[in-house]
Amino acid sequence: MTKYIFVTGGVLSSLGKGITAASIGTLLKHSGKKVGMLKIDPYINVDPGTMSPLEHGEVFVTKDGAETDLDIGNYERFLDTSYLKTANFTTGQVYSSVIERERAGGYLGQTIQVIPHIVGEIVSRIKEAGEGHEILVVELGGTVGDIEGLPFMEAIRQMKHDEDVAGTFFVHVTLIPYIKAAGELKSKPTQHSVQELRRIGITPQMIIARSENPLPKSFKKKLAMSCDVHQDAVIEANDAASIYDVPMSFLRQGILNPIAKNLELGELNPDMEEWDSLVKKIVQPKGKTTIGFVGKYLELKESYKSLTESLIHSGAHLDARVEICWVDSEEIEDKGAEALLADCDSVLVAGGFGNRGVEGKIQAIEYARTNKIPYLGICLGMQLTLIEYARNVLGLEDANSIEFDENCKNPMIYLISDFLDQNGEAQLRTHNSPMGGTLRLGEYPCETKEGSILREAYNGEKIIYERHRHRYEANPAYREQLEKAGMIVTGESNGLIETVEIKDHPWFLGVQFHPEFTSRLQTPNPSILAFVKASLEAH
Repeated sequence: MTKYIFVTGGVLSSLGKGITAASIGTLLKHSGKKVGMLKIDPYINVDPGTMSPLEHGEVFVTKDGAETDLDIGNYERFLDTSYLKTANFTTGQVYSSVIERERAGGYLGQTIQVIPHIVGEIVSRIKEAGEGHEILVVELGGTVGDIEGLPFMEAIRQMKHDEDVAGTFFVHVTLIPYIKAAGELKSKPTQHSVQELRRIGITPQMIIARSENPLPKSFKKKLAMSCDVHQDAVIEANDAASIYDVPMSFLRQGILNPIAKNLELGELNPDMEEWDSLVKKIVQPKGKTTIGFVGKYLELKESYKSLTESLIHSGAHLDARVEICWVDSEEIEDKGAEALLADCDSVLVAGGFGNRGVEGKIQAIEYARTNKIPYLGICLGMQLTLIEYARNVLGLEDANSIEFDENCKNPMIYLISDFLDQNGEAQLRTHNSPMGGTLRLGEYPCETKEGSILREAYNGEKIIYERHRHRYEANPAYREQLEKAGMIVTGESNGLIETVEIKDHPWFLGVQFHPEFTSRLQTPNPSILAFVKASLEAH
C-alpha cells in the first residue's frame, strides 16, 4: 500500500509549494524510496492548454502528451523522472468524469453531490496516481479556504481514515511576514491558516515557514506550540540562491526525521553528493556566457520556465553562469536586431502562438545566421527559421506560415489535415479547429542525420525521443529547394521535418520539438547543452 504526503498552502499563493513538494520527493528518492508526484489544480479548466502563459505561466507537456501545470516540470527536473498524465488533474477533469458517468447511467439514478461523488472521484484519482509507489507526494494547488479547493481538502481528510492507505503526512507551507516598522516577524497569519485547516479536519504535522529572514529559535518554538507541531517539524524556507539548493537546505534542517518517524520509513540517508556539487556550480560558476533570449511573453518569465531552467542545468554541467538577455521580439521590429543582440554570445528564439512579434523573431534569426552567431530555434523558432531562409536566401518574399496568412502563396509552414496522433489515430485538423486538443503533443521519435550537429549533440544516437506541442508542420514541398541552398534537414519523424541546420555556420539548429521539457538538473537536454557550449566558445 502507498503512503501519502500532502502539501497544502496557506496565507497566500506563490509561496513555493511546488518546490517544497519536489524537494521532499527528491530527498526521498535519493534515500532509495520509490516516489510518485501529483499536482491537483482546483481551477475549472480541463487543463491549462488553452490558458494564456501570462495568466498561468508555462504549459508543461508530459511524455504521454498531457498538457499540465508547470509544477509537473519542477517534479521532473528535480526527481529526474518522466511523469504521465496521471500526475496532474483539475476540477474540470473531475466534474467532466462524474457528469459523463451520470449521463451514461453509471450512478443508477442517484442524486449526484459533492459528497460523496465528487470527493470519491478525487480520492480514486489520488490512489491511481499512487499505484506502484511507496510514497506519493501530493501538492494541492491554491490556498486553504479557497471555495474551489474545499472538495479536495475533504478528499485528503477522508484519506486519513482509508483502510487502503498505508499512512498520511500533512505539510503546510505558509508565509511568515516581517513588519519592518515594528522590526518583528509575525506568526499570526500562519496560526489562522492552520486553524482553518483544523476546522476542515486536517491537522498539519509539519510547517514550512516561508520567510525572507531567518527565524530565531524562540520564534520557531512559539510557532510550533501555537500550531501544535513538534519543534523539529518547523522548517525554514528562506530565499535561496538557487531553487536547487532548497532540498539541501531542508536536509540540513532534518526535514526527513519527522516524515520518517510518522510514516515509519526507517532511517533515511539520501545520497546528495552529485546534487550538491551541481548546486555549487550554479551558485559560484567559473565561466560565463550571455544568451539573447528572443520571446514575446516576457511580462511573465514563468511562461518560459522549462527553457530558463534547462539553461541553468547546462550551465551547471559546464561550470558556467548562463546570463539571459531578455529581448522582446516586438522591440526588435522597432529598433532592429543588432541594437538589442550585439552584446550577446548567442541567440535563442523561443516558441509561441500567434503572429504578434513574429517579424522581430525573423530579424533575430537573420542576424544570427548572417553574423555566424550560435543559434537555437525552438518550435515556432524553428518554423520561422525556414521562413527567414526562404525569404532572404531563396528569394520567396511572400514565404510565410498559414498560421499567420492562410492564403499565402509560399506556405513554408502548413497544417496536415489527416495527422496521426501518438496512438496512431487519425486526427482532423483545420485552420479553424478548436485550440484545445488539436495539437501534436507528447513524445515522438526523431531520426538524426549522420554528421549533423544534432547527432553529435546526442552522442551519436540515431533515434532520439523528444516532446512536442504545436499544430503546424514544416512543408516538405520546399525541402529540395532549401537543401540545394544550404539548409539541411537533419532530423525526421515519420516523414515530418523535425530539425534543420545550415552549412558553413559554426552552430545553427532549429528544432520542431521542445527540448527543454526533457532537461533535468542531473541530466541536461543534449541539444541545449550543445547550444550553451557553443555559446561559451563564442564568448
